[in-house]
Amino acid sequence: MLAESAKPTTQAALSRDGTPIACERRGKGHPLILVDGALCSRAMGPSGPLAKALEDDFTVFRYDRRGRGDSGDTAPYAVEREVDDIEAVLQAAGGEAHVWGMSSGAMLALMAAARLPGISRLALYEAPLIVDDSRPATQGDWATIRQAIADDRRGDAVRAFLKSVGMPGLLIAVMRLTPIWRKLKAVAHTLPYDGAIVAGDQLGKPLDPARWSALSVPTLVTDGGKSPPWMRHGNKALAQALPNTRYQTLAGQNHMLKPAAHAPVLTAFFNGRD
Repeated sequence: MLAESAKPTTQAALSRDGTPIACERRGKGHPLILVDGALCSRAMGPSGPLAKALEDDFTVFRYDRRGRGDSGDTAPYAVEREVDDIEAVLQAAGGEAHVWGMSSGAMLALMAAARLPGISRLALYEAPLIVDDSRPATQGDWATIRQAIADDRRGDAVRAFLKSVGMPGLLIAVMRLTPIWRKLKAVAHTLPYDGAIVAGDQLGKPLDPARWSALSVPTLVTDGGKSPPWMRHGNKALAQALPNTRYQTLAGQNHMLKPAAHAPVLTAFFNGRD
């Protein structure tokens, strides 16, 4: 077991291609790795407050996905390299850990669990899957985002992404006037990375259970009771497609993660009390 300490420490884990991955460790107990979604990093997003809510029960590892924060970004991008990054953090955690992922990070965590040994339990929150006609597919949205990044129009890329995930135009306009917009633009170049992870599962087609038939890791798939139907449909379908999985809807929750609502559910699951 890792040395127990509630004081956060940081280190750089080296991925297979030599990319340094900045990760933070805090808390005490069994190792737990948190995988962020689009536009999030150690400096911005829900994983920081969630880590604090879990640190009394777990040694929590948060990391900057490649291209974000203090991590490197070796070209060319490939989803497999992001799985390698999780492997590097897993080794920093001692070679065995639970893993939690949210949104595109949920799909990345699932890919890691399917490939890497050492992931003991897996929890996924609101993987952004479109499995029916309850909302339009996103091929055009991701093409718009990729072109905006290619043209160095970061603000346009962020706006296109937020519109695609359902944020009202008025709220996007207000956000552009706040300091958060500059932070979002700073990591906008990684949006195509998230697109590479999820776009193939946002076509409005049913999931293929054979894709994960060999996955034996105990898995918890959760979504929010206030999230739109397409999100609920996708996560329920994912739970049905995975072999060793429990599905749970968290009442009153949506894609804006609230640690107080999630921490008890995750603690129970990761400690085998689900």
